[in-house]
Amino acid sequence: MAVGADKRPLRGRNLILFAVVAVLWLGADIATKAYFNGFPAGSVVAGPFLGLVQFRVAHNTGAAWGMFGDSTFALGVLSLAVCAALIAYLILVSRRASAIEVLGGALIVAGGLGNALDRFTLGYVVDFIDTTFISFPTFNVADIGVTCGFVLFFAGMLWSMRGDGASTATGAPAPARGEEGE
Repeated sequence: MAVGADKRPLRGRNLILFAVVAVLWLGADIATKAYFNGFPAGSVVAGPFLGLVQFRVAHNTGAAWGMFGDSTFALGVLSLAVCAALIAYLILVSRRASAIEVLGGALIVAGGLGNALDRFTLGYVVDFIDTTFISFPTFNVADIGVTCGFVLFFAGMLWSMRGDGASTATGAPAPARGEEGE
């Protein structure tokens, strides 16, 4: 099969994976925030569970650990800019991006869009997952997506670079990322 023929299906699979994961994660984020935003800020809705976590509603106008307090609009704009840059990156390199990179990118974009949506429509981000065993900022489904997505995205990039570097070190031409085994 020609190299170009191998790239097209991979690109399509990556874009479908990205869209499905992003839509599902964004939907879960919106649904959970809508539920918890029905309770007054500061109220404990449930828990603690096993002494680890409870659901306590918080309205966050800044970033984690109180950074950039009352910077809701600026943080929303920054979030949209990062999402746009990541989408552009994935579109430009999606032929070579691994499924792990695409999955991570989708989680980052969904989380970024979810928090930006809150910032622009409510003026704050609805947080509700509160750790009780350690002092940690209250967070939400979008934050989980951004954090896990970041780890997956960069782990996928490092894995791809490792594979590319191993091929280059042996003198063999490095296969395009994502084409190994196809």
